[in-house]
Amino acid sequence: QAQLVESGGGLVQAGGSRRLSCAVFGDIFRADLMGWYRQAPGNQRELVASITEGGSTNYVDSVKGRFTMSRDNAKSTMYLQMNSLKPEDTAVYYCNARIYGLNYWGQGTQVTVSS
Repeated sequence: QAQLVESGGGLVQAGGSRRLSCAVFGDIFRADLMGWYRQAPGNQRELVASITEGGSTNYVDSVKGRFTMSRDNAKSTMYLQMNSLKPEDTAVYYCNARIYGLNYWGQGTQVTVSS
């Protein structure tokens, strides 16, 4: 089992940067896939970025070149570095980890980008 706790959300101006962190309490090194999702009001939750246990990353087109996902197994933490933020990036961001085929979610952290 695992517990995920996000931090780093807040209010940022357009063009600014923010780094989200997700601390994993549990077997992070057994997570074969980890991801960051976001959900804006009235929208479905969407996958923003993912990283495999081998370190391969994928991003949704709307954040490519602006967001970078990484994981640090030694610190049991995954990160989402967000640069050049836009108002349309405003959403609740959730981290996710798949461990032994089970999905674990954080509680979410709000990111608001003002224009």
